[in-house]
Amino acid sequence: MSDGLVRENAPNHEVAADGVRLTTSAIVGLGANLGTRERNIEDALKELDDGAQISIVTKSTLRETVPVGGPQQGLYLNCVVEVRTSLTAPELLSACQRIEAALGRVRLEKDGPRTIDLDILLFGDLQCSDVDLKIPHPRMLERAFVLEPLAEIAPRRVHPVTGKSIAEHWSMLRAGAT
Repeated sequence: MSDGLVRENAPNHEVAADGVRLTTSAIVGLGANLGTRERNIEDALKELDDGAQISIVTKSTLRETVPVGGPQQGLYLNCVVEVRTSLTAPELLSACQRIEAALGRVRLEKDGPRTIDLDILLFGDLQCSDVDLKIPHPRMLERAFVLEPLAEIAPRRVHPVTGKSIAEHWSMLRAGAT
């Protein structure tokens, strides 16, 4: 007996039998190292959790981290959130960029300091390598500031390219393995 849902390639994505998109589970990373960092992240989370097309399911604890790459700059606050969204990945990217702009993000240099940064890390099991959107995030497995909070909220989630769990990747990164 059918439940009326058709599963797409991504098991975290549900589509009604009539083709209407229901929701996809996505992971978004947030970081800030300019201004009132915690307030910037709180404001971004309020904007992200719009109650209509995006709902935050769970949020990691905030972590203070050292910058990776870029010019000399201050410490970051980082966290990750799992959201459920009816948006497509490009639409979620646009929503994240609108939030960044509304909170004063100015892109002056690669990996430069920022009031807020929102990155789509995972979007269901989608693998996308467009010019403007790469999912899974191409450097997420190299970054403790991503894997540690992600292992906190979704340790059993499987990386769609490697087939390994986030907990496994976090353990490998801590051990210095790749």
